[in-house]
Amino acid sequence: MAEKTIDQLDETTENLENSEAGALKAQPDIDSKYRMIILAAQRSKQLQRGATPRVEADPRKMKTTRIAMKELENGKVNFETLTESQFSTKQ
Repeated sequence: MAEKTIDQLDETTENLENSEAGALKAQPDIDSKYRMIILAAQRSKQLQRGATPRVEADPRKMKTTRIAMKELENGKVNFETLTESQFSTKQ
């Protein structure tokens, strides 16, 4: 029974990765080095928690921060920037 659960989890993960790959949309430009650092740090945390890298990289040989930076350079990380009015309505 445990094997069936693991197979289902693998299938679900594969479906999520495929949907994420197809769902990449046009991203705004990274307007400052500080925003890039924040985005890379957030993505690095995701990678540390087990997320699959979206670029060719061996997690055993590259640090998660380098993988995250490479993903940002290649446009593989989804993000959006909020205007001041959008930010105030979300709080």
